[in-house]
Amino acid sequence: MNYIELIISVEPKELGSDVLIAELSEISFESFVDSEKGFSAFIKEEEYAENTVKSIFSKYSDSFKINYSTKIIKQQNWNKEWESSFQPIEVDIGLSDKQEKCYIRAPFHKAKKDFKYDIIIEPKMSFGTGHHNTTQLMIQKLMKLNVKNTSLLDMGCGTGVLAILASMMGANPITAIDIDDWSCENSIENLQKNNVNNALVHKGNAEILVGKLFHTILANINKNVLLKDLPIYFQSLEKNGNLVLSGFFETDVPELLQSAVSLGLNLVEKVVNSQWTMLHFIKS
Repeated sequence: MNYIELIISVEPKELGSDVLIAELSEISFESFVDSEKGFSAFIKEEEYAENTVKSIFSKYSDSFKINYSTKIIKQQNWNKEWESSFQPIEVDIGLSDKQEKCYIRAPFHKAKKDFKYDIIIEPKMSFGTGHHNTTQLMIQKLMKLNVKNTSLLDMGCGTGVLAILASMMGANPITAIDIDDWSCENSIENLQKNNVNNALVHKGNAEILVGKLFHTILANINKNVLLKDLPIYFQSLEKNGNLVLSGFFETDVPELLQSAVSLGLNLVEKVVNSQWTMLHFIKS
């Protein structure tokens, strides 16, 4: 399976990248890597639609200066692409205590002693390296939750980074689900690399959750999928359980909030990072 790398330069970079990543994530782009002038986006070769991409860029032509090019990435060359661009990332919740710090790195980076959570990730075309704002928001929220000895679901698991962190924090049992074969395979590989043996990975969508219950559900997915699946998340959440959502902009919050509240979920916290947003709900 080959991938298309869409290499994008955009001005202004930060806002332009955030907006375009949100749009591209809606049309099957799976992974995004930051660059000096913008970012690269990756999609399966057979799912790439040039006209759709041009339409998205045209929509923002008055707001951003956008240039792009494409190249084919052979499956066997992904590790080389990854190693040439990936830098470790540090995530914390604003405290100096090492108990509240997470270090996400590739296998070829050295561990750091002053981090409690040391996570090894090889993305293999999966989303969730920790670099994107939404993943960082989810990690920061997870580190604030008490998930020890409770069931947890990582919905849209990508690389499995959230499932790995949850296991390190004592969550048990853990379920990780993704609709993509490659993401499921990658999650399993990363779970093994981090010696996580209490997480099961399944391929599928929210429909396979019917009849299952979790104390905490983490879902870092785009707005449209979240809106569609919120009723299933609600039914799959234990009383007093946590539902943590991200993958959307602050402008999407009213629609998501209305749907969540109508189901009986209570908003606990909202956090925004460069317009990307995390919502934490409790089921009363």
